Amino acid sequence: MSENIYVGVDLGGTAIKVGICNEEGQLLHTYEGPTETDKGVDTVINNIEKYVRLIVEQSPFTWDQLAGVGAGVAGFTNVREGIIILAPNIGFRDVPIRKILEERLGKPVKIDNDANVAALGEAWSGAGKGIDNCVCFTLGTGVGGGIIINGKIYQGFSGMAGELGHISVVPDLEAIQCGCGKMGCLETVSSATGIIRMANDAVERGDRTSLALEENIAAKTVFDAAKAGDEVALRIVNRASFYLGKAMAAVAAVLNPERFILGGGVSKAGDILFNEVKEVYAKLAPEPLQQGVEIVPAKLGNDAGIVGAAGLHIRS
Repeated sequence: MSENIYVGVDLGGTAIKVGICNEEGQLLHTYEGPTETDKGVDTVINNIEKYVRLIVEQSPFTWDQLAGVGAGVAGFTNVREGIIILAPNIGFRDVPIRKILEERLGKPVKIDNDANVAALGEAWSGAGKGIDNCVCFTLGTGVGGGIIINGKIYQGFSGMAGELGHISVVPDLEAIQCGCGKMGCLETVSSATGIIRMANDAVERGDRTSLALEENIAAKTVFDAAKAGDEVALRIVNRASFYLGKAMAAVAAVLNPERFILGGGVSKAGDILFNEVKEVYAKLAPEPLQQGVEIVPAKLGNDAGIVGAAGLHIRS
């Protein structure tokens, strides 16, 4: 067995997920262990090393076949220097993780933020397979994004490209402050957090809606109510979809991707989200930017991060 393998690491606040991919982006083996952030940075790094070694030992591959390790992290990263600048959910600040892991593993290491590696995973072997130019929106607690140009992650000059959730799309009179400190970001309306906020606001206003009967409203609750014909829930879903479609039209005018990929928990809403987004995109994007462009759901689910992290050595 002579083929090279790559290990991807999805570094989360609760768990560290690792996976082995071959050179075609197939995910062959996975392993998951606790992050143990409460025990400090050294313990977290020790766990990364331990899990990487363990998954290779448990596989039919040898350590010599391991050609590189990639890691994705939710936070600010200096990709060129391999430093995690700030990752609050794991307690990292200015940690030169690439240097540390390369010394311990004796293998090349690359890092990037979680949204970029998820986008790369989808581009490599998921919903963007075979597509050289695509843009991925991750709709979860916030709105993340990743841009793939000519098959590679586009970083921008300081590595901050792809912050799609912070495109300002909401008009001033309707805008609220985003967690980033600015007003009117896409994240305030098209994330699960934004959808829940709009639902709670409607209930507090006394709007006639089945959502008022819910003790703890989740984004899925809102989508389910909209599918059942609740007018207030449908209005919220349409608002979230409208601004997402508007943001896509703006991105298309700059990047002209062949495919938009929607991932994250909110994207699981299905047609009620996708049909409206497509309709808005068709209204707002110039006709030449619509031709041949697809808006599709992500395929890899929770595995996108580890696949993309492994792919950093081949596709970045």
